[in-house]
Amino acid sequence: MAESDVDRAVGTVRQAFQQFSAFSQEQVDKVVDAMHEACLPNLEKWARMAHEETGYGTIADKTEKNRFAAEDVYRYIRPMKTVGFISADSGLGIYEVASPMGVVAAVIPSTNPTSTAIYKILISLKARNGIVVSPHPSAKNCIKAVCDAMHDAAAAAGAPRGIIACLASPTIEDTQALMRNGGTNVILATGGIGLVNAAYSSGKPSYGVGPGNVPAFIERTAAVSKAVKDVIAGKSFDWGTICASEQSLIADLPVAAQVKEELKRNGGYMVNEKEKAQLEVLVVDKEGRLNPKVVGRSPRYIAEKAGFSVSDSVRALVVPEKGVGRDFPLSLEKLSPVLSYFEEDGWEAGCRRCIEVLQYGGLGHTLCLHTQDLEVIRQFALKKPVFRIIINSPGTHGAIGFSTNLPAALTLGCGALGNNITSDNITPLHLIDRKRVCYEARAVGGGKVIPLPPLVKQGDEIEDAAKRFLAQRMGAAPRQGEGQRRAGANADVAPSRASVAPALDFVSESDVRQAVKSGLKLRIHPRTIITPSARELGEAHQIFERIPKE
Repeated sequence: MAESDVDRAVGTVRQAFQQFSAFSQEQVDKVVDAMHEACLPNLEKWARMAHEETGYGTIADKTEKNRFAAEDVYRYIRPMKTVGFISADSGLGIYEVASPMGVVAAVIPSTNPTSTAIYKILISLKARNGIVVSPHPSAKNCIKAVCDAMHDAAAAAGAPRGIIACLASPTIEDTQALMRNGGTNVILATGGIGLVNAAYSSGKPSYGVGPGNVPAFIERTAAVSKAVKDVIAGKSFDWGTICASEQSLIADLPVAAQVKEELKRNGGYMVNEKEKAQLEVLVVDKEGRLNPKVVGRSPRYIAEKAGFSVSDSVRALVVPEKGVGRDFPLSLEKLSPVLSYFEEDGWEAGCRRCIEVLQYGGLGHTLCLHTQDLEVIRQFALKKPVFRIIINSPGTHGAIGFSTNLPAALTLGCGALGNNITSDNITPLHLIDRKRVCYEARAVGGGKVIPLPPLVKQGDEIEDAAKRFLAQRMGAAPRQGEGQRRAGANADVAPSRASVAPALDFVSESDVRQAVKSGLKLRIHPRTIITPSARELGEAHQIFERIPKE
């Protein structure tokens, strides 16, 4: 595709954005609802298309990834207020108004093509942006099918035609031209290091994500059987194509024998020295780079290409290792069901080994810890150079918010450690700018502050849309402060006790998550200290009740 075609796609979306940016919250949510509904009948079809076009993963797992993007992500973002006043603190005289960023340049990988397309389109339009999708060339047809279906659904729900565009025959040059194009405003880049670096070098605000060389440590107090099942589940899901999948397993020495037995019981095949050498030659080239021909392939396929055979029941090829780095080729991120295996005596040694693995290509991303020792969790939280520490759950599922209460997302920031602009799971709130209206609080030069009434009534307008959605979707009367329910979550939540709860002086993210889970309001006063992550999550779920200082 010539650059003029990139210009044409961006121009079309930009023109549509001029109309879409004026939509009300109700209009935006109608569009998001329609796209969600359009995805549901196509989840398996798109998974099959992706598998047939790329050869990666499995149809069943790709179907589940599509479902996660179309359903779990949708349920997470749907109650968010992304239009008009999104925050009001009359005590401080600060009011925030959502402003869409404009045209999103979205680069889609071949490993998770249809699910990532669903996810990026949903969060972009929820934030009132237009989007131009640049597919990986080896997955362009399945990605275009998603874009076309979601575009038609959005248009039928009232969105201007052209609000979603997909480059038909993209090249590396086209993707670079899209990211540099003067009509794009923000970049969502998912792909290799080169792509992410190009995104950050484009001169545009960019959300690029680094590699995820994820270690999993099974500490001696862990429920070993569950821990191994979780590691295999994460590693084998869609044959390892999600960047948060486990790449190295570190077993605490006192439970190492049990870990190895459980690996065998759960489909782990421990390779011998000859097979290990064969895998090293196949999986990693002489320059230390991953061979793309093993990405997302089954253990049987990889073993056959390496020169040995395993049965179809094998879910992961487990490779005993003694070190990390170029001299130990299989200690890198493998994006396939090949799992490095280490044994270390004690959590301190396990901690050091995890850091070594992360430093070899996974800084900032994710770590899995299987333990029942709270002090070990504290120490890992304090010392690990990652921004997602998943406790007693698969890395693949935990990091994206499938098995944890992290924001449901398929783009996972790695922070400054991974050369990323954010350490967050990316949501629509990352694709809006916030206008701030601020009343004078302290007069300059000895004058008097001019008193003004609140600009917005204590969040009433901000909460109504989320309450109506929850009542409609969950089949129950809206409770004050009710948080969304995840698929499979307990449907029973406690009634609100906001009328008797005291106002808080400090609110952390964990306080907000507990309030969301329990269906409670958090009462705050003008001088309540709220951590940034708690404020963002609390405003997304509308659980703050602002009152005068008691």
